[in-house]
Amino acid sequence: MKIQKAAVIGAGVMGAAIAAQLANAGIPVLLLDIVLPDQQDRNFLAKGGIQRALKARPAAFMDPARAALITPGNLEDDLKKLKDADWIVEAIIEKLDAKRDLWARVETVAKKTAIISSNSSGIPMHLQIQGRGEDFRRRFVGAHFFNPPRYLHLLEVIPTPSTDPEIVKTFSEFAQTTLGKGVVVANDVPGFVANRIGVYGIVRAMQHMDRAGLTPAQVDQLTGPVLGRANSATFRTADLSGLDIIYHVANDLGRATPDDEDFTLTPAFRTLVEEKKMLGDKTGSGFYKKTKGADGKTKILNLNLETFEYEDQGKVKVAAVDAVKGRPLAERVKALYAAEGPEGDFLRGVMNDGFWYAAKMAGNVSDRLQDIDNALKWGFGWEQGPFETMDTLGVQGVIRNLEAEGRTLPPLLAAMKDSGRDAFYHGGETVTPAGEPTPYHAPYFILADLKKDATTVVKKRAGASVLDLGDGVLLVEWHAKMNALGEDQLRAVQDAHKLVQDLGYAGLVLGNQGENFSAGANLPLILAQAQAEEWDELDDMIKQFQQVTTSLRFSPHPTVAAPFGLTLGGGAEFTLHADHVVASAELYMGLVEVGVGLIPGGGGTKEMLLRFTDQQQPGQQLGAALLPAVQRAFELIGTAKVSTSALEARNLGFLRDTDTVAMNKNHVLQDAKRQVLALAPGYVQPTPRQDIPVMGDAAIAAIKSALYGMHQGGYVTDYDLVVSEQLARVLSGGTGNNRTAKVSEQHLLDLEREAFLTLLGKKGTQQRIDHMLKTGKPLRN
Repeated sequence: MKIQKAAVIGAGVMGAAIAAQLANAGIPVLLLDIVLPDQQDRNFLAKGGIQRALKARPAAFMDPARAALITPGNLEDDLKKLKDADWIVEAIIEKLDAKRDLWARVETVAKKTAIISSNSSGIPMHLQIQGRGEDFRRRFVGAHFFNPPRYLHLLEVIPTPSTDPEIVKTFSEFAQTTLGKGVVVANDVPGFVANRIGVYGIVRAMQHMDRAGLTPAQVDQLTGPVLGRANSATFRTADLSGLDIIYHVANDLGRATPDDEDFTLTPAFRTLVEEKKMLGDKTGSGFYKKTKGADGKTKILNLNLETFEYEDQGKVKVAAVDAVKGRPLAERVKALYAAEGPEGDFLRGVMNDGFWYAAKMAGNVSDRLQDIDNALKWGFGWEQGPFETMDTLGVQGVIRNLEAEGRTLPPLLAAMKDSGRDAFYHGGETVTPAGEPTPYHAPYFILADLKKDATTVVKKRAGASVLDLGDGVLLVEWHAKMNALGEDQLRAVQDAHKLVQDLGYAGLVLGNQGENFSAGANLPLILAQAQAEEWDELDDMIKQFQQVTTSLRFSPHPTVAAPFGLTLGGGAEFTLHADHVVASAELYMGLVEVGVGLIPGGGGTKEMLLRFTDQQQPGQQLGAALLPAVQRAFELIGTAKVSTSALEARNLGFLRDTDTVAMNKNHVLQDAKRQVLALAPGYVQPTPRQDIPVMGDAAIAAIKSALYGMHQGGYVTDYDLVVSEQLARVLSGGTGNNRTAKVSEQHLLDLEREAFLTLLGKKGTQQRIDHMLKTGKPLRN
């Protein structure tokens, strides 16, 4: 069973976004919806869904060209086309009768091998397929995406008692590998996993807020990043989701669950939905409201739940949050759980509710604890799931607190109390919902978390390590803040090269499991050295940086980079020099040095010129015919263009056609390891190029002419001109050449280093770096 073609029924927000994610993965999609009687275009709704997906922000498509893979249609004229689909998923209105009617029609046309799915967030799957034939029911499995499907990792796969286990296995593998989703197998119960526990947490947080006398803004400070949860925290998440959605889900869950599972909404929340019709972002106001200030800047107003008026409360300060800022997550969680006063009472109430309910749901919503943890992490943006958080605090201590509150322990926690075990995960083991030890099965090839797939640390530095991935492959793993590049990171790459040669490894992978691959160079160090006028030291540092980045290409063994997330500046330069790249589909890659008044100095400028001139036809690599390649490199670097996906990174030239894109970020390391092993047999060490064509003064003149016009038009600042002229000089191969010449890679690297140091010595660059460090924003001086 291979899924090579798909169909989505329902072109609303969710259906169109699911179709877009399928197109992102390269799967042709048929998108169907009803025919509107007052519209001449019978495919009006499906076409509208595609257009909304193209305009969506954040973008639903990784590359707008992928929209061509979606074919619009309608359920009257095109139902028969479903016979070609290997997977059919519906995303229509949340009404049981409508879904049953649709499945009756689909059963008559779908091929006998097609997998059939519903994206319903609440209607039980087994109820939808009552009356369908045995073969249809065997191939039916719930597929609940979270919105937006491109960015939220979670996909709940929900079998019914009739679903063939092979269908679950096949579909789950497709969802993980091809669609890039994090699959949690959920039981067919109300709310499934993430919404059942997540909405319970939101409702209970509202109740505890009232008791503690806190405001929504204070609660969002307490339940956001400080607790290892999403920036949107509790009430901003509610606004984003739609208060009406939470209202209906909470009411439905309240009717469908036992009395001790309290989904009672607060009076204020009911007033917002039932009377005020303030439903969050979809109506422009909810717990928060955006408005324009007198200065034209957007301001966020906070809702006063007593008056239902919006107030400008400025930056809300919360003492418990301020007290733990800058500390590691484990320390923050422990301190917040023990905090005093109303803030501490609120947090303990919310956290204990979450712990109790997650334990109660073990074996109910899912049969594995890790699935519950992953559902909350992947669906709601938590860093730790509830069981992982209890491990941080110590399970026995949590149990004592729950008993002190007079709670009856769920069977899982009662079993943990009896066993004396203080962690759900330990030494490659976890426990069953009954509290019995069981092996932990990692969902992916994950290294950093020792309760999952452990690896051997071969050499460790404070900011980087070299690890043994097995099968003769080493991993260079950076683990500094934002993976900024300094001495530890460079030395670790050198360590790995030496270990490969000395110990006979096959090759190495450059990757890590932080939030981002690398945000670039260590700017505070560079600025401090420039202000101290340590020019010899800086020159040596840049030489070393160039030697290490280019060593990824010019070593006797294969190297594979595995970038993801932010891959900026020096992080991009390392990636550009690897023999092969396995990139996460969500790759935000760019050479952004001009934003701090510099140019790429680690071979990035050289590499983009080389790549673009190589793309010219051999007969065009002369004279003025080279100018488009030079201009393309200049524009890419000079505008600090950052890709919005790996697909765009390929279009921009950061990735080659031969490089690999992995839809699932958690697969990049294992895929990179495979690539090293594929390259290793018969690998021949490359040699630096000596034949890169350059234009000399002619290129500089052309670029300066264009810059003059942009400066006159106000598009570039005075200091932009200074930086741009240094960039033009490198891309031209240097001044003094009045005709096309050929230069070496080292010649271009030397020009890069010279330009980098020249700019670093200027006041304008130092001002830009200082401003970036203080504000996080570029200075236009």
